[in-house]
Amino acid sequence: MTTTSLTPPATQRRQAASGGRPPGRSGTGTGASRPGSAWAAPAAVFFALFALVPLVLVAALSLSSWDGLSEPEFVGLDNWKKLLDDPVMLKSLWLSVLLTVLGVAIQTPLSILLGVWAAGHQRNRAVLSAIYFVPLLLSATAVSVLWRAVLDPNFGVPAQAAWLFGDGNLFGVQSSAIGVLVFVSAWQFTPLHTLIYQGAARAVPQVLYQAARIDGAGTVRQFFHITLPQLRNSIITSMILMVVGGLTTFETVLILTQGGPGTDTTISAFYMYQQAFKSFDYGTASAIGVLLVLVATFISLIMVRLSGYGKMRSTMEGL
Repeated sequence: MTTTSLTPPATQRRQAASGGRPPGRSGTGTGASRPGSAWAAPAAVFFALFALVPLVLVAALSLSSWDGLSEPEFVGLDNWKKLLDDPVMLKSLWLSVLLTVLGVAIQTPLSILLGVWAAGHQRNRAVLSAIYFVPLLLSATAVSVLWRAVLDPNFGVPAQAAWLFGDGNLFGVQSSAIGVLVFVSAWQFTPLHTLIYQGAARAVPQVLYQAARIDGAGTVRQFFHITLPQLRNSIITSMILMVVGGLTTFETVLILTQGGPGTDTTISAFYMYQQAFKSFDYGTASAIGVLLVLVATFISLIMVRLSGYGKMRSTMEGL
């Protein structure tokens, strides 16, 4: 009995040329093929010019003494030793980590819940989502100016609601000043992470929810046993963005608190600005910048390592 192949001749020839594998599949057994390295060349060149080269120059400048006018003078590790003995620097690093942790703890659950909700088919969902995403369209400077006016102790909301805000000066106490910084950052950037989770939630196969409903699982159980596990990659990506953004926050502190009261909200990025553009000590400022890069990279690598994110692979990768 003769069996007739249903594969078109052109496809058969391509499979024969590739060793019998279907087109677009690699021989690694993963069922996915990666694009050639040439596809990454433009991005690699852009990254090298605007990230690696400036980072190398800043690292070299951190080993020098420079006031911005005269020639840089090599001083070795003097700038780094000065940072280790500087109590303001150590305090600023602790404040940066604190603001980052608070931001992650508040924004992550909020953005997950809002993202999953926005991925649904509720009535007026699209209109409400569009309104909620408005802060994402504004710059950090505009948002900081807005909230500085709203929370002004003399003419803002606190002045009109003394029963709630006391003397109204939220920027005069460290705890309330930090609370304002965390709130303003969450108000602006939670929509960004909500958008990430909205797209990820819509990509979850509906067949999983259908099977769960057949088994009698309710909405809450589906969320914790289906939605959250499927959002694992997006959660790690979002948290890394939060960590990097939290450690490099600058405009919000500059406009809202200016590092005060005293140095109670002087985070590392703001202290770097003070050293560079007020003290004209660009060597120390460069050392702070390199230190922030190292801390952000270290924390990101720890998160990737502990989450197993680096070992994950999609069967659709490269397709």
